[in-house]
Amino acid sequence: MKSPLRILHLEDDVMDTDLLRALLEMDKIVAEVERVETREQFLRALEAGGYDLVISDYSLPSFDGLTALSLARELMPSVPFILFSGTIGEEAAIESLRNGATDYVLKQRPERLVTSMRRALREFEDRRRRQQAEEALREREEFFRLISENVTDLIAVVDLDGRRVYNSPSYEALLGDPAKLLGTDSFEEIHPEDRERIRRVFREMVASGVGQRAEFRFLLKDGTVRYIESQVSAMRDRNGKVTNVIVVSRDVTERKNAEEQIREQAALLDKAQDAICVTDMEQRILYWNRSAEALYGWTAAESLGKYTNELLFKNDSSRQMEALKSLISKREWKGELHQVTKHGTEIIVESRWTLVHDNEGRPKAILVIDTDITEKKKLEAQFFRSQRLENIGMLASGIAHDLNNVLAPIMMAVPMLRENVIEPADRNMLDMLDRSARRGAELVQQILSFARGVEGEHKLMQLRHLLADLEKMIRETFPKSIQLQKNIDPDLRPIHGNPTQIHQVLLNLCVNARDAMPNGGTLAILAENARFEEPQVRRHAGVKAGPFVVLMVVDTGSGIPSELLERIFEPFFTTKEPGKGTGLGLATVRGILKNHGGFVEVKSEVGKGTSFRICLPAAEPQSSQTTFTKQAELPVGHGELVLVVDDEEAIQQIARATLENFGYRVISANNGAEALAVYKQHGNEVKAVILDSMMPFMDGAATIRALREIAPRLRIVGVSGLSVDDEISTGAGGVQAFLTKPYTAQDLLLKLHVVLQTE
Repeated sequence: MKSPLRILHLEDDVMDTDLLRALLEMDKIVAEVERVETREQFLRALEAGGYDLVISDYSLPSFDGLTALSLARELMPSVPFILFSGTIGEEAAIESLRNGATDYVLKQRPERLVTSMRRALREFEDRRRRQQAEEALREREEFFRLISENVTDLIAVVDLDGRRVYNSPSYEALLGDPAKLLGTDSFEEIHPEDRERIRRVFREMVASGVGQRAEFRFLLKDGTVRYIESQVSAMRDRNGKVTNVIVVSRDVTERKNAEEQIREQAALLDKAQDAICVTDMEQRILYWNRSAEALYGWTAAESLGKYTNELLFKNDSSRQMEALKSLISKREWKGELHQVTKHGTEIIVESRWTLVHDNEGRPKAILVIDTDITEKKKLEAQFFRSQRLENIGMLASGIAHDLNNVLAPIMMAVPMLRENVIEPADRNMLDMLDRSARRGAELVQQILSFARGVEGEHKLMQLRHLLADLEKMIRETFPKSIQLQKNIDPDLRPIHGNPTQIHQVLLNLCVNARDAMPNGGTLAILAENARFEEPQVRRHAGVKAGPFVVLMVVDTGSGIPSELLERIFEPFFTTKEPGKGTGLGLATVRGILKNHGGFVEVKSEVGKGTSFRICLPAAEPQSSQTTFTKQAELPVGHGELVLVVDDEEAIQQIARATLENFGYRVISANNGAEALAVYKQHGNEVKAVILDSMMPFMDGAATIRALREIAPRLRIVGVSGLSVDDEISTGAGGVQAFLTKPYTAQDLLLKLHVVLQTE
């Protein structure tokens, strides 16, 4: 059992000694610490000796640390001495090092003490070992002749001119009779290409007296080349003068040939594009090619001898263990592995393992070939994701079509009902119905914009109204344990933006805040005007200086760890449990704000809450004269016959009622085929057609082509639930105007009036 470290601690404060013991215990250093506090106690301890290390305070009641250092250097000159004080200044510290102190550590940085101790003891141990080695060398030299007679190494003693004085018997096998070699030039057999270099090494050794090591070639008389490894050392007389040189050599030709073969094989492996490594059966790395260095970031020097589960599988090595079990049973294994590089980057590799056996058929090593397929997997994921989004887009288009057909009658019926309603309460109900239908229509357009990758329409909007709707929703749907606070500037500037998208941003942040406070808390929504100058927006690409509206969503929830803050806006990254978050919310938030010329910032502290700061460019304020405009008179018809074609009966009925209410005559059809039959019945009496694009049996595009063959100049208003219908175009051969469902009575009347006025 290793003896404990003996430390002499010169310190007048017992608490500092306790601190020293605690530091040693924390670092698992077994030590005996003896505390002394006076000059007399310190001297007695030094005289008794037996200590491995001295640690001294600088300022003591009876004397100082420099005096203690002087005494220690006198009585225990080889023992390391460390000053550990809180009062030592820079000049005193330098003086202590000049006088022989090993190191000094400030008490304000106690964690450095153990490191300093280890370094001091290591230096002391190195000196002791060197002394032991020198002593052992002297002993070995005394038995040189006896040893040289029994070793296979080539041992020679040469004079200062390089002539042989002694040759070991092991020279009967390489250069011939050792006796005949006496007095000959020891450089004679060295290959001409190496000879001058070895002479130079020899001269340097003689001049300095310091041993040298060298490799060279012997060129034998029969033309054979042998590789020699030599250690050259000086022989000295009693006065220390170099008198002769000892040369201990070894024939390493076989080893050099094997190394050369290995180098050639390694060079071939280094040219491979795949990462190749060889491990022993315990998964300790024995070989690591350059492609492995490039892929993983670890150099061969760093990786050799390391275990692969520590180097490449820091997060999860279970898959590695499964692969190893399969390899042992089947001798080969192939599969995908999730690994990590030196820099912490997660990668996916296609790995192929082969079991290597020794001459007796026992498993000896594992050959591993890894191919990086990270980008390939990402592309596959992107492909599948794009396929899903395409399917979602198709589904969204179908849903939007049906929802538009539901909302269109409501939006057209409200104006007609309002004319017959007198009571203010009833009018308020109609207004609420109108707002809800319009909001539904906006949501449908938002779904289509998301599915088709189209930005929503931006218009001048006042955030106060949107925040009022948001407040109402939060109070009605969020848990009562969450207290809502708001502070909205009454003079909040308007912005140009998409109301549905901005509502989505705020709703997303509020829902995240709610989820961060499962046991309740406070949710604050703040809004104010601000102005940002160029230095303030420079770090946000695409953002211009000027007036802004700043919205803040602040919660008192669990908070976000600092190491995750930089990643929360990454697509598909989420801190929520599986099944409770897609990781798209905050990525969508940032994308929407970027499209609006704004940005988002976040601050968070674990256990205290999170604050999101949304900054949107403000619009130029409008004059009060243009804020309110009187609704224009709607155009009326003069008995013109209009054909309404739509497969939704409700839309047919409300369109008929609207048009008839404004002076038109109306006929209707459920699909394109029926529309052709109805048109042929009434001939040129039909002045215009309101035509839906998506109908059974015969869709809008086919119906337009058929109608154009009968009546090339017929005026047609196309209708679709999509923002743009690729099948229906405006202009010659197409439609004269286009309506997007759900449309209002005003939209229908205005478009029809324009079309009828067109020549």
